[in-house]
Amino acid sequence: MEAILKKIKGLEEDIINWRRSFHQYPEVGWTEIRTASLVARELEKLGFDLMIGKEVVDGQSRMGLPDQSSLDAAYNRAISQGADPDYAPLLRDGFTGVVGQLKCGEGPTIGMRFDMDALPVKESTKPSHKPFVEGFASNNSGLMHACGHDGHTAIGLGVASVLAGLKAEFKGTIKLIFQPAEEGVRGAKAMVESGVVDDVDILLGMHLGMKENSSNHVYAQVSGFFATTKYDIHFRGVPSHAGNQPENGKNALLASATTALQLQAIPRHSAGLTRINVGRLEAGSGRNIIADEAYMMVETRGGNSEVNDYMGDHVTRIVASVANLYQVSYGIEAVGHAEGGANDLVLANLVEDLVPRISSDLRVMPPIDSFGGSEDFTAMMDRVQNKGGKACYVLVGSNISAPHHNGDFDFDEGDMINGVRLMCLAARAAGGL
Repeated sequence: MEAILKKIKGLEEDIINWRRSFHQYPEVGWTEIRTASLVARELEKLGFDLMIGKEVVDGQSRMGLPDQSSLDAAYNRAISQGADPDYAPLLRDGFTGVVGQLKCGEGPTIGMRFDMDALPVKESTKPSHKPFVEGFASNNSGLMHACGHDGHTAIGLGVASVLAGLKAEFKGTIKLIFQPAEEGVRGAKAMVESGVVDDVDILLGMHLGMKENSSNHVYAQVSGFFATTKYDIHFRGVPSHAGNQPENGKNALLASATTALQLQAIPRHSAGLTRINVGRLEAGSGRNIIADEAYMMVETRGGNSEVNDYMGDHVTRIVASVANLYQVSYGIEAVGHAEGGANDLVLANLVEDLVPRISSDLRVMPPIDSFGGSEDFTAMMDRVQNKGGKACYVLVGSNISAPHHNGDFDFDEGDMINGVRLMCLAARAAGGL
């Protein structure tokens, strides 16, 4: 433990510099080419065996993939902003996953997941916003690391540096999973379907922040992840003159509006909490034209996967029935999905036992029985647990400056060091389970 903590102390400046580099050049899901290529380069330098791109991302299982022109533009931007020229071509066209393996002899496989993607959020230019004041705010207009994934990626590289330097202290295999497209719960499924976690015995994940004024707080007893599915829904009708021949039109706008109301009327389920939200609705082209197209962004959530599936079945039936009612055609596509889940108690207890040994300032916080949201990590958690392994998702507190997904968001960079400490020591301790 002393060797690990000493090595982390010497890496603090590097970890902060990595974070600031990723923060300056944010990339949204499936376009994390600069980020992933630099991760791959660092892992190679450290002696990890690399798997990259199509080796770790199943192309048929990707959800919510941008169109080809957006993917091409993201690739060209990444090259201009310093992406590694050797690795970038392997990551283009939405294959932005990286896995590094460090084989340390006989023993279990310990997996750790770190998400890399940013958000379509405009970063603040207020004098109180530290990244702006200190010159590492986003250089990519309309994009921002507003959820801490830049910190997660930096933590992952910190963990890699520590474990590579202390390889002789470990038994088994360390597998570091750098995942694209966590936002919208799109990326984990494609990595799971590639087989990335099929050999993992112990899986660890973490997130910075989540609660305000929480630096030095650690939440290891986490359960109640909402299962969720994200849908894109299209209605296509027939345009017509709204005054002269309204009867000849087939109104996609009315179909979408009716659907939005009917979704709110889905009966709730006795087996768990449910959520339904229409986050976006666009329809029509002019006040005197019967609207022939409509587009909706919808999500369901459930206290468990069964209840979320129940909500999804209702969404599908309602969309089909309303389309029939208004005589319009429709399309519905699932563009994101996550399972429900809960931490394995034995791993959560292990993490809690480590906390006071890492620092006298760290505090174990009471259990979180209802996470209140969804996390792509649960796809990996579900696969590992179903194969007999154990998984744990830890919240590493930080004094965040604004809520997640907000242009004023930032976190205390010192808390990344707690994340590196916790992940390194948990990996070492979990090897003995």
